[in-house]
Amino acid sequence: MSDAELVLRSTRVITPEGTRAAAVAVAGGRITAVLAHDAAAPAGARVEDLGDDVLLPGLVDTHVHVNDPGRTEWEGFWTATRAAAAGGITTVIDMPLNSLPPTTTVEHLRIKREVARDKAHVDVGFWGGALPDNLKDLRPLHDAGVFGFKAFLSPSGVEEFPHLTQDRLTGSLAEIAGFGGLLIVHAEDPHHLAAAPQHGGPRYADFLASRPRDAEDTAVAGLIAQAKRLDARVHVLHLSSGDALPLIAAAKAEGVRLTVETCPHYLTLTAEEVPDGASEFKCCPPIREAANQDLLWQALADGTIDCVVTDHSPSTADLKTDDFATAWGGISGLQLSLPAVWTEARGRGHVLEDVVRWMSARTAALVGLDRKGAIEAGRDADFAVLAPDESFTVDPAALQHRNHVTAYAGRTLYGVVKSTWLRGERILADGEFTEPRGRLLTRTP
Repeated sequence: MSDAELVLRSTRVITPEGTRAAAVAVAGGRITAVLAHDAAAPAGARVEDLGDDVLLPGLVDTHVHVNDPGRTEWEGFWTATRAAAAGGITTVIDMPLNSLPPTTTVEHLRIKREVARDKAHVDVGFWGGALPDNLKDLRPLHDAGVFGFKAFLSPSGVEEFPHLTQDRLTGSLAEIAGFGGLLIVHAEDPHHLAAAPQHGGPRYADFLASRPRDAEDTAVAGLIAQAKRLDARVHVLHLSSGDALPLIAAAKAEGVRLTVETCPHYLTLTAEEVPDGASEFKCCPPIREAANQDLLWQALADGTIDCVVTDHSPSTADLKTDDFATAWGGISGLQLSLPAVWTEARGRGHVLEDVVRWMSARTAALVGLDRKGAIEAGRDADFAVLAPDESFTVDPAALQHRNHVTAYAGRTLYGVVKSTWLRGERILADGEFTEPRGRLLTRTP
């Protein structure tokens, strides 16, 4: 620890080997050692004693819609990354929609990076998009450093980002597999959606019936078949259907290169509790029943589902009308994802090490960020300091998101983020932020 510039001490440090009392030494923005709690600090090093608060690796959220540029009244890099920091998230990977232009060409990626450069409070990387007409742009985007490619199998909700038919999916996946890339997929089958009853109106039960589980199940099955045939790497986004889990488990056992995520809202909210007309709960796929939620938790525990990400997809309040058919579909949860998941996890017998695995270690691994996601020597000194037994009631006005619309309003959650650190610099403490210090990330070749 002789070169340490900073030493963080806590009686509870979450490391890959488990939770223990430790002193974490930092120099040059990196962790240089994880030592005994009472290890002597070198002369000149700044020492921060965190007491019994938990020191955990900064979370890595690989599914965030920042919407900047083009729809910045919905969200933006300044507000989204402040919300991330407030929630203990130190890295976000931005989705290629709903910004204008979408991140579907190298030029559009350049525009996105220029907009983000001076506004990022946390580190930011970018997904590219796979559209029916941009096959030629996929390899250049990969070479420019995007972390993979987002595709929809059903309409996305925005005209500038059309979905892929099965033929177009095959072409895009073959191209991406050819250069060793990753395709991440919104998996709902458009034919099953079209056949489902479409009533519209304020009743949540009607909306739920319009996005049936078999739409997800069919899409996932087709995706698995394509991945197997092409030996391609595929990631299923925001899984909500517990009925798809046996297909996924079987594919993984067979060696298909498949990973799967779910989201805090599927793990903590249930269809039975959604009030009619409350479209702050609307997302696609939808929040399903409590029995389905139990299946998702079981799949997290056994590894069938790999990770948990927010799918933070905000909008202005006026787009959240009381008609579920026409209201914007998206949950704003970036700042609240850690406490929401921890609150439910602790009630189900899980420990914080599990949450860190789902929301930091495995998300970092998904996108190849080998300097993120763990407290061990050589990693970036990205941390969240959490008081896991303290609770708070969600006040929408206190959120950093640009629009204070949230499905978590009024809920009591456990886990208060006391401070957030990026490369050894405290970027948030007691609600106060520094100026933006985030970096723009590219995929490691």
